[in-house]
Amino acid sequence: MTSTRDTSTPVVQVPTRMLVEALVRTDHTVDTGEVYATASQLGMSDQQVRLCIKRLVVEGRFTQEGRGRKALLRATDATERMLGPDADFVAHAYRQDAGLAPWDGTWHLVAFAVPETARVARDALRTALTRLGGGPVQGGLYASPNAWEPYVQEQVRHLGVLDHVSFLTTDDLRHGSERDPAALARLWWPQAETADRYHRLTAVTEPRLARLRAHENLPHAQRLTIAVELAAEFTRAMEPDPLLPPELLSQPWPGTKARELVAQCWSLLADQEEPDPDPGQGPAPEGEGVRLFRLYSDVINQAVIGM
Repeated sequence: MTSTRDTSTPVVQVPTRMLVEALVRTDHTVDTGEVYATASQLGMSDQQVRLCIKRLVVEGRFTQEGRGRKALLRATDATERMLGPDADFVAHAYRQDAGLAPWDGTWHLVAFAVPETARVARDALRTALTRLGGGPVQGGLYASPNAWEPYVQEQVRHLGVLDHVSFLTTDDLRHGSERDPAALARLWWPQAETADRYHRLTAVTEPRLARLRAHENLPHAQRLTIAVELAAEFTRAMEPDPLLPPELLSQPWPGTKARELVAQCWSLLADQEEPDPDPGQGPAPEGEGVRLFRLYSDVINQAVIGM
């Protein structure tokens, strides 16, 4: 099949692994037929897909039932745990954008002194704290303006270093003579790089949103392709974002606009969920891939409207 990628819009590089994970359905399964079809739209080869699926199964990320394009992948418990927490962070980001999560001025600190004998766990803890949005205050001390304790506790228990970690909160935090919260946020978090990723996300999303608005009956494979491209770029912007409160960021913050545009795309994708069958291939599954984006659309609605 020839790729129908729109060359007039910014190209999104989608790793094959991310393609598979983006098509995880709300029941934590993946239709490999959709994976192959969407991969073709993205210019990927069947061999790339086969090798990726094989690696994911070997790594224990998925189990496989059946073969080839008719196979069903089922996310393992470990993969389900990795997929779950993201919804919490997405919801928090949209609550911040809507002014529903004002900062109370409290800093949440995590300090650790993991011995050299547990060096691997110590390095993994640093990585986890950064991924959860922590800013490095100094050696062994990380800060967040968000109440991140439940997520940190889950990580330290998993790493077996809970006895080496301390938790504390304060509303009086200084670095040298600097105590202005916004200045401290600029010191500990790379806000310019985060903003650049959101500018890129906006540039990717705007033409795809225009396409969805202009064509209400895009073929199912093309809708999935847009969804996967958005997932890839949204992940690149969101994963390294510490989700600092608006009070600590320059305004207007580009993440707010970018997330709003993506939310509009998700809403349209969910509304256009019913797929068109591919001639000669029989009935297509009922929009199962796009249901993942209905899930995120629901997360946004519950975060903003349900408050």
